Amino acid sequence: MRPRQTRPRLLQAMLDAFRLPDLRRRILLTLGILVIFRFVAHVPLPGVDLDALHQLFEQNALLGMLDMFSGGAMRNFSVAAMGVYPYITASIIMMLMVPVIPRLQAISQEGEAGRHRINRFTHWLTVPLAGLAGYGQIVVLQGTRVEVGGQMVTALESAAFLPTIAMVLSLIAGTIFLVWLGELITEYGIGNGISIIIFGGILAV
Repeated sequence: MRPRQTRPRLLQAMLDAFRLPDLRRRILLTLGILVIFRFVAHVPLPGVDLDALHQLFEQNALLGMLDMFSGGAMRNFSVAAMGVYPYITASIIMMLMVPVIPRLQAISQEGEAGRHRINRFTHWLTVPLAGLAGYGQIVVLQGTRVEVGGQMVTALESAAFLPTIAMVLSLIAGTIFLVWLGELITEYGIGNGISIIIFGGILAV
């Protein structure tokens, strides 16, 4: 009897939520941002051999797991291939540095203004971390060969200096864009935006 009673109550709770204008707006905004995230995750970088890249991810279980957390963006090597993980890494680094560095500790104790400054430092740190991670992925893919159609090919064509810089900058921009989308969800949507972006990517796979 309990499962039969739970479903109508859950459905009624969802209907009641949509009857509230503010909550309905937040839910629709969150869903809309997730749709934008999924669109960006399917925009590949130039020079990518998608067949070879898919073959590589099927052969490597670790890469397949990383691809799951990126919502399929790594399998396509899209501009969102880094996901929000450089930002998470930067947040962890700042969390460890604040108690150790007196200046940062003093800033963190300044209330809301201090938290905003720490968050700004985290954003700045995200940029070089995303650049290093993106460049590392490019180098790995350029040096990895897989068999496709009886021929050994690379997942990512070797590029000159300027095209490589353009790809790295695209990956950095993709990460910052996803972080911005996550913060929009946090401020105007429902729940923690960064967590929802990660969760949405896992569900999409």
